[in-house]
Amino acid sequence: MSRTVQCLVLGEEKPGLDRLPYPGDLGQRIFDNVSQEGWKKWLGHQTILINEYRLVPIEAKDRKFLEEEMEKFFFKGGSEAPAEFKPE
Repeated sequence: MSRTVQCLVLGEEKPGLDRLPYPGDLGQRIFDNVSQEGWKKWLGHQTILINEYRLVPIEAKDRKFLEEEMEKFFFKGGSEAPAEFKPE
């Protein structure tokens, strides 16, 4: 039986993640407070950020930027899409 969490993203009880999605304290906080569905929403937003800002995740500065945006997305009221981004 899978565990459930009160998801910060969706505001309701949902199936939790199976493992830490990210290393360290941030990953543990996400694991404890974000559902599988909430994590998928982040992955979609992260893809937008990577594509629109032309980020290279192996670059330390780009990883730092994505980590800061992840913190905002889950715990500080949300991460904004780039102003130039127009959803299809």
